[in-house]
Amino acid sequence: MKIIVVTPQGKLYDETVDYVVVSSKSNGQYAIKKNHIPIVSTIDKGYVKMVKGEQALVTVILNGVVEFAKDTCSVIAQEAHIGYTEESAMAHLMSLRKERLEENRKRQTDFGKAEKDLIENIQKAKASKV
Repeated sequence: MKIIVVTPQGKLYDETVDYVVVSSKSNGQYAIKKNHIPIVSTIDKGYVKMVKGEQALVTVILNGVVEFAKDTCSVIAQEAHIGYTEESAMAHLMSLRKERLEENRKRQTDFGKAEKDLIENIQKAKASKV
């Protein structure tokens, strides 16, 4: 079966696997194998474990949807990260989220300063009185 994991940043994973295990706080845990009946499910905070032979990867998901039809599992997630364990993937995802929050705070501060400078320059140029 095929699994595709997509986030707003683009395609995160697109491979053939033997089966997947989906786990979510609100929906519990279930496995999907080839020829499974079609389903649609949500993941608030959880993971999708992708197993191929002896190898397993885990994709942690924050706010996502899982759909399975015609031997293709599609996962659409607001945020996701792949790792060898749920813990390592979640730790890295939280680290990335923290970096993005810090970048957003800096941008907001820079924007506020630029806006203040613009207002001062407009007042100095007396452009507001034209």
